[in-house]
Amino acid sequence: MEKNELLSKDISILIKQIAIPSSLGIFFNTMFNVVDTFYVGSISTMAISALSYSFVLYFLLLSTSIGFSSAITVHVGNSLGRKKQLLAKFFVAKGIGLITYFSIFLVVLGTVFLEELFVLIGAEGEVLLLCLEYTYIILFSALFMLITIGANGVLVALGDTKSYRNSLIFGFFLNLLLDPLFIYGYGVVPAFGFVGVAYATLCVQFITFCYIFYKLSQTELFCFDPVKIFAFNKKFYNKLFKQAFPVSLNMFFTSFGGIILITFISEYGYKAVAAFGIGYRVEQLILLPLLGINTAVVTIIANNYGAKKFERIYEVREKALRFGYMLSGFGIVFLLIFGQYIVMAFDKDIAVVDMAYEYIVIKSFILFAYVTIFISNSTLQGIKKASMIGYVSSYRQVFMPIFILCLAVYIYKIELFYIWILLGFVHYSAAVFLSFYVKRMLKRIS
Repeated sequence: MEKNELLSKDISILIKQIAIPSSLGIFFNTMFNVVDTFYVGSISTMAISALSYSFVLYFLLLSTSIGFSSAITVHVGNSLGRKKQLLAKFFVAKGIGLITYFSIFLVVLGTVFLEELFVLIGAEGEVLLLCLEYTYIILFSALFMLITIGANGVLVALGDTKSYRNSLIFGFFLNLLLDPLFIYGYGVVPAFGFVGVAYATLCVQFITFCYIFYKLSQTELFCFDPVKIFAFNKKFYNKLFKQAFPVSLNMFFTSFGGIILITFISEYGYKAVAAFGIGYRVEQLILLPLLGINTAVVTIIANNYGAKKFERIYEVREKALRFGYMLSGFGIVFLLIFGQYIVMAFDKDIAVVDMAYEYIVIKSFILFAYVTIFISNSTLQGIKKASMIGYVSSYRQVFMPIFILCLAVYIYKIELFYIWILLGFVHYSAAVFLSFYVKRMLKRIS
């Protein structure tokens, strides 16, 4: 086994080395969704509204995969930090097996209750029909995506964020070609219209799935053995569940919070839903570097926690926060200057543009809170103290938003602009709490 540079290399260099490829990969993944939104926008605003509803459900499924991917990264990284390669191999096999079982279960469950869920969150009429037509296809691609992200957790534990980056870059350009091909048709390829976007996604996700497992097979940690991968093992499943559950719960509450938001936003009309969908995608572009830093923090801390190098854990957190706050400042300026022009690339409707721009302007000033929350969560994951993550997420994504939205929408009937401001205070209060909580946890382990 080669020397583990995550235990000795300069922290600033490591963060950049892991975060930049990760951020670049997430950028192209986000642009993948932006391309979908762009082409769907050329069809109709109603189609964008349907895509917005579907994306919320898609992200809900994604939450489970991210949780297990994080659990695999932490346990494999921790095992490697302790120089226990055999243990790392067991976590790889059982982690991939477990996430496969869960992915199949969730896709089947989503298929059965799809229409009821869309009706529940406010989709109706033609928008509902478009949602169903699109999402029944996209669920098949979700199966490949969920397992791929879980498997990528192994590569991340090794400090390899370039392989997934490469697959996402390739996927972006392939999607750029397939979207118009499947929407409008050409030659022997029929015109599928709106659902052509879903068929394009399915093709891209399958190719990404094959590539990541090819890269995984080239490591010393994975060998395709169906018996080892899929045989039930309560001990390892419990360990993975314990680590994955708070992270998955956090992501679940994030996506469920999106469902709550879109349900209340539906009260303002389908144009408001379309504006939210566009604004949300623009917001994700600015969050990309922060998510890359997030990945770097989990990876470096997991390895160093296993090696009991506590001074490096403190250093990782401090430098990651510094980088994050600096990038947030640039993000605010960028959105204030170019935000409206970016929104107009997706929809020319003045009402939609105005609402989407208001959303991203307010959200840009919440970036500092997001940095604190992301880095705090990553630190807790790395030191295997992730239980608080779910509680804080339920507060900032579900319970407080429901309370605020009920008052704002049904009682006081205030404008959307002020709702985003109120929700911003919720995120900042969560950030302050997590900051103090992480400091206390770090003192305990050291």
